[in-house]
Amino acid sequence: MSVKIGISPIAWQNDDLPDLTAAYTMEQALKEAREIGYTGVERGRRMPLDTEGLKAYLNKYDIALCGGWCSGNLMKNSVKEEIEAVRQQVEQFVALKSPCLVYAECSNTVQGDIATPVNNRPKLTRSEVKAYAAKLSELAKWMAGEGMLLAYHHHMGSMIEDQEDVDALMEGSTPEVTLLFDTGHLKFGGADVLDTLRRWGDRVKHVHFKDVREDVTRKIRAENKSFLDGVIAGAFTVPGDIEGSIDFAAVTDELAKMGYEGWIVVEAEQDPAKATPYDYSKLGYDHIVDICRASGLKIDAHG
Repeated sequence: MSVKIGISPIAWQNDDLPDLTAAYTMEQALKEAREIGYTGVERGRRMPLDTEGLKAYLNKYDIALCGGWCSGNLMKNSVKEEIEAVRQQVEQFVALKSPCLVYAECSNTVQGDIATPVNNRPKLTRSEVKAYAAKLSELAKWMAGEGMLLAYHHHMGSMIEDQEDVDALMEGSTPEVTLLFDTGHLKFGGADVLDTLRRWGDRVKHVHFKDVREDVTRKIRAENKSFLDGVIAGAFTVPGDIEGSIDFAAVTDELAKMGYEGWIVVEAEQDPAKATPYDYSKLGYDHIVDICRASGLKIDAHG
């Protein structure tokens, strides 16, 4: 039983708030991530777009592709239309041996709009979630046939955000739809982190370790601010930060109990002027190594 430790380059290169990380390059992100010990990185928008170019880019830094974001539009598209929309990314991720594609519905999300409060995110009825889950299942089945796993990302500001949303999506979809278990988005969304893992552990094939500063998230909610306002204010941080609120040791204990074998990916977008990417990424890595060791999870040092 072993896990691999990866990272999203978002601490160095924020795709939603590029001005926030303008002083940092993607090259620096990969170089420093590898120096720290991470063996995988999720795809960033400012990486090469073509498959061979991306492969050479990752090989240069001796780091594997351990996933990556896909902006879904399945609420608007038919399943057939969505298959064609994501086909190129699926083919690229298969070619580069990515463990999954991180899929999130973005046709109606408010997560990228700094002018819209996160509290105003779309909220679906249970029947609407059920209908969406049926379409998502068809997409995931097609993707599985191509050799790629669909890991659904419940995300702040999106229509799948809170505990009810996650439960309804999992209940309404087939096993081909797996759950990206993101600790930070669950916590910010008001869900029970450990209970979600225990309930849907058999559907969890990819994990994001992200911590939350609860005083910040409470303020964002109370003052009706946007998700991006929360990022700028420091809503998120890495595992091991004393300002965080999630018990990651308990999470790794649960992962060990369920026999999880896959990637644990650090994803914690912050203002680099307040949280130096290298220092915080190293803090997260070191903490994960310590708690995995304590939980009996062996770490695979190869990407």
